[in-house]
Amino acid sequence: MTALPPGFLAGHWSDHDRWTGCTVVLAPEGAVSSCEVRGGGPGTRESDLLSPASAAPGAQALLLTGGSAFGLGAADGAVAYLAERGIGFQTRVALVPLVTAAVVYDLALGDPNAWPSAENAYAACEDAGAEVERGSVGVGTGCTVGKLLGPDSWTKGGFGFASTQLAGGATVAAIAAVNAFGEVLAEDGSVLAGIWREGAYVRAADLFREGVRADRPWREATTLVAVLTDAALTKTQAWLVARAASAGVARAVSPSATSFDGDVAYCFASGRIEADPLAVSVLAAEVTAAAIRDGVRRATAAPGCPAAGDRY
Repeated sequence: MTALPPGFLAGHWSDHDRWTGCTVVLAPEGAVSSCEVRGGGPGTRESDLLSPASAAPGAQALLLTGGSAFGLGAADGAVAYLAERGIGFQTRVALVPLVTAAVVYDLALGDPNAWPSAENAYAACEDAGAEVERGSVGVGTGCTVGKLLGPDSWTKGGFGFASTQLAGGATVAAIAAVNAFGEVLAEDGSVLAGIWREGAYVRAADLFREGVRADRPWREATTLVAVLTDAALTKTQAWLVARAASAGVARAVSPSATSFDGDVAYCFASGRIEADPLAVSVLAAEVTAAAIRDGVRRATAAPGCPAAGDRY
């Protein structure tokens, strides 16, 4: 378990029989948020309201969920949870909870007819606390990486976390759902988890050089990340931090943001501590890459899908 920045809460719901799950992040009151969609095949909800051009300061909660597009309906559970507690965006006649969401494709690992429901997302909200579990839990339950050669060669993905602090005391943390098409790279550039062939990892780029073609990979590969910080940022600055987080994805995932990936990067900022927005952006990229690596390092095997720690 790892502590989140002050004011943030996160919770998981996991199904290790059907290998799917979801993760909810509850933002503190007054937080601003933004996002950048980099992948060409995303599955999202309420991403437009996170644009700096939209009227709302952001969302009150984030749902990362399995189930591909089916899983987006689970966000209704987080909406209900917030509504019961009087949390939302104040309109003229009602308080409207705003929950943004993004999905990973995990239907191939477990039961293809299983995905998180509204009740499951509600349960994740009830589970939310100031510390978060990592590994094959929540949205990371059904994640896999290294998909180019099919299930016989893939490796287990998972849910990761990393955090650092600025000199002035602001925390910059990142969570990651690692469900990449290609490989996850270690700090030295070697393959940490990915496509396994003949007793070793092989890079997706090398396979493409050999003439291997992707077999219907549409929307089946996704890396989802969220930077959580107690720094004071405007919505536009939060968007720039999300953009920087996308750079962090590219450091740890190869390839990333392809035409068929669903890659999305979020930033939620509580505004508790004054901080240099550029410094937050720089560190956001670092902790994003670290959270992705953490997700595969802490993942545990599923039936027919070894974890990185099992490969050697």
